[in-house]
Amino acid sequence: MTQDFYCDEVLSGNTSVHKVLETENVLAYYHTKPSYPVHIVAIPKKHISSLLTVEQHEHDLLLELLGVIQEVAAKVTNEHGAARVITNLGDYQDSKHLHWHIVHGSLIK
Repeated sequence: MTQDFYCDEVLSGNTSVHKVLETENVLAYYHTKPSYPVHIVAIPKKHISSLLTVEQHEHDLLLELLGVIQEVAAKVTNEHGAARVITNLGDYQDSKHLHWHIVHGSLIK
């Protein structure tokens, strides 16, 4: 397995997920190993390794991804009163595929 869980497992269909929202280029789903009581991940269906590597020609995809994040975060906020939107970079990024976490609640220990 490479360092890209999202391409290797989720987008390939090897790991099934509970989808929250899907567009032509973006998938949001409940995290397979949640760290929060509500933990949703939003990813582009195209491999982009990180927010730091998004290229100029991919800005429309990034806008589509942000639109999905906004819609999911609004839903979580409406249902639970608050949400966090998180992305990780560098050594904090376990899977080398651009992804955002939309979460609510305290970190599960």
